[in-house]
Amino acid sequence: MKDRSGRITVNAEICGGRPTIRGLRIRVTDILDMLADGATRAEILRDYPYLDDEDITAALEYAARQTDHPIIRTA
Repeated sequence: MKDRSGRITVNAEICGGRPTIRGLRIRVTDILDMLADGATRAEILRDYPYLDDEDITAALEYAARQTDHPIIRTA
């Protein structure tokens, strides 16, 4: 799998330190919200011409990694 993690940046000066795409003022959550609302990749890319398809994939991969955490079982 191609490593797209470098496309996700966190900078305290941009969007309050929330994860963004390549330091732009578009947050990972913005992309996820658009997809959840039914926007297609083509629509997002048309509305945000400074993004590319790899950015959308990077946002999805980032979100997937954030939700995949070890489960610690206790007795």
